[in-house]
Amino acid sequence: MHAMFKSKPNRVLLSLILLLFSSSVSTSKSVAPKLSFNRPDPLKRLKSYNAAYDINNKHYWASAAFMGIHGYAIGGVWMIFGLGFGIFMVVRNLNGGTSPNKNHPDSYYFLLFFLVLLLTFLAIVAASFVLAANWGTLRTTKKLKETIFGAGGDARRTIRKVTNAMKEMQYLLLPYDPATCLRLNLTSYQLEKESRMIRRFIHKKSHFIDVAIESSFVANLVVVTINAVLLVASLVLLLLHWHPGFIIIILCFWILTTLCWVLTGFDFFLHTFAKDSCSAFKDFQRNPHNSSLSSVVPCVASAYSDKILVEIGYTVHNFITKLSSKILLLQRLLELDGENDELSGGLWKICDPFEGAPSYSYVPDKCPKDAIPIGDLPIVLSRFTCYKENSTGTCKGNGKFIPEASYNMAWAYTHSIQGLINIFPDLLSLTQCSFVKNTFSYVVSHQCEPFRVSVRLLWSSMLSLSIIMVVLVLSWVAKLFQEEGRSFSACSVIPKPSY
Repeated sequence: MHAMFKSKPNRVLLSLILLLFSSSVSTSKSVAPKLSFNRPDPLKRLKSYNAAYDINNKHYWASAAFMGIHGYAIGGVWMIFGLGFGIFMVVRNLNGGTSPNKNHPDSYYFLLFFLVLLLTFLAIVAASFVLAANWGTLRTTKKLKETIFGAGGDARRTIRKVTNAMKEMQYLLLPYDPATCLRLNLTSYQLEKESRMIRRFIHKKSHFIDVAIESSFVANLVVVTINAVLLVASLVLLLLHWHPGFIIIILCFWILTTLCWVLTGFDFFLHTFAKDSCSAFKDFQRNPHNSSLSSVVPCVASAYSDKILVEIGYTVHNFITKLSSKILLLQRLLELDGENDELSGGLWKICDPFEGAPSYSYVPDKCPKDAIPIGDLPIVLSRFTCYKENSTGTCKGNGKFIPEASYNMAWAYTHSIQGLINIFPDLLSLTQCSFVKNTFSYVVSHQCEPFRVSVRLLWSSMLSLSIIMVVLVLSWVAKLFQEEGRSFSACSVIPKPSY
């Protein structure tokens, strides 16, 4: 039995674990992703960005942001027109140029008044939609972020559980197998290094995403809120017919309309990013090892990880099979008497949670009811152990034939193997990226569509507000010229007659 626990398979087993995790940490894949985009890249003088979804690539961000060019361009053109109109008004006033008053029918004033009133009402409604969509986008984005980064937290907790088990195995095997302990120490170090990398990634990206989410939310909230307040205030000015107030409100609306168009472009960029992200999640769900997220999510190649896990299953299965044969052989050779009927009555059966060849799959429910976990084997062996305080003759008389040193070694190795069996599901989760796959599957099924809908609603409502504001500002300009040189009573739509 002493030789059994110092056999080569035990060292091979820990070497396989080391190989598995060193590969998962350092192996990089050069697989061409399926999902790619063909967009102008402003960082490359508008040459095409024909590559994958990659949040670590500045060219991806530039090409995605460029998709909102319609909003940025219209905002720029609108501002230039505003500067031109401002210069025209200044020159006109300096020259004292005012158009002569002409008599117009009452309908001329009523139509423009109600047009401004209608457009103001529509702008207030559109602003309300933008504010509601802005809050909805904030909620869905934060929820999505928490779900994705929660997977990173789950991975860190799983790694911590595995490393704690390996440290315990180190402590148990140190007196008997220093070489294996060294391998375990190296594996634990690499896993802890991976855990620290995940923690730094979560901290860095989480902070960046929080800033981006809050900046977008605050920008939309401030611009639209100020716009809504000025829309209400403009109704008062419309009824007071205060000419300088008209100029001020037109100036403010012109600036706010420019900002609305810029935000329209930015919100379309968010819409593009949401669409890209959900497409990337679906692509990863279909084929985790050949997707656009392969360069972001470090997963071991499926064929490679399966091969290593099969070898671990084979080694544990082979070890337990040989151990069971040894115990059965000892039972027959020693012809256990009636006092030891409990051992021969079935307690010698050791639970082997791995199937046989060729798959060596982990099936924890396959053990018979009368089998014991390998970690409980020392409890049975302790009844046949001759401890140092007992004399050899006393031990033989009581049927205690296992030396205490052999028992201690058996205890260390069986507890180590049991520890490995206990963490094997976690090994499967880490090597097969189960936590990432499950998270992305949940996101695709439950969160992607609400996320995309909320961002699309934000963009479409901001686009509607921008268009309405353009027509409203032009209507205010027309109203400014309509009332120029005329006198109105408060709350009156028709000017006082001129004599």
